[in-house]
Amino acid sequence: MQRGEGYGQHDEEDVGGVGAAAKKADILNTHHTSFTVAMIPLILVIGLNAILTYVVFPSIDFSSLKTQFPDLNIDGSLGLWSIIISLVVACVVLILLRIGHWNNLQKTINRGTYDSMLPIFNTASEVGYGAVIASLAGFLIIRDSILNLTPDNPLISEAVAMTTLAGITGSSSGGLSIALSTLGEDYLRMAVNAGIDPELMHRVAVMAAGGLDTLPHSGAVITLLAICGLTHKQSYLNLAMVTMVIPLVAVVAVIILGTMFGSF
Repeated sequence: MQRGEGYGQHDEEDVGGVGAAAKKADILNTHHTSFTVAMIPLILVIGLNAILTYVVFPSIDFSSLKTQFPDLNIDGSLGLWSIIISLVVACVVLILLRIGHWNNLQKTINRGTYDSMLPIFNTASEVGYGAVIASLAGFLIIRDSILNLTPDNPLISEAVAMTTLAGITGSSSGGLSIALSTLGEDYLRMAVNAGIDPELMHRVAVMAAGGLDTLPHSGAVITLLAICGLTHKQSYLNLAMVTMVIPLVAVVAVIILGTMFGSF
């Protein structure tokens, strides 16, 4: 800031797009919201999510639900249910805490709902796109090529596979889930044969998925820039340095250390 670095001069009231719901005049008629009030929703999301995941849901008998919906994957849905409930409760609590301070609550909720559509559909479409690619016959050729990239050190080929699929889907979680479902058993077998700790393989997989997941088409990048009222030309190089270059350097370091010293 002292050197005059930045993205130019922007009038906060003129920022549109996804950030439109954050306009000061549309939300609060007070100048400041206390730090405590600002932190309560975040704490609620984290705390309630943990309580639902580890305390509430494990104690519930879902046998009747399984009978009614036999194809429903209860165990795979609990995490999603927990975070949805936590987010809804946090939003309701925030509204109640600031009741009487909203200039137009209905308008703000409508804008927030509308603004959520972009990140939802961006992420869903790109992960779906990656899933379609993984189901194609040509993907088998790519899979075999990646698996045989470095047969003596599966850590390297695993990192390439994870970050490539994350780049295709534009999502680290989407790329990781597709890669593990299609390549997980192969890499586990290769790790056992090479005497590599599976925990190290998992660590490299997760870190590598956080490499190319923020290419320009990534839903997270598009949403972030829309919220900030910026363009790819103005800010993407800075984002790429922080979210791609540095994580990939970290992955290389972990692979080197893991190869030399094993899991740690």
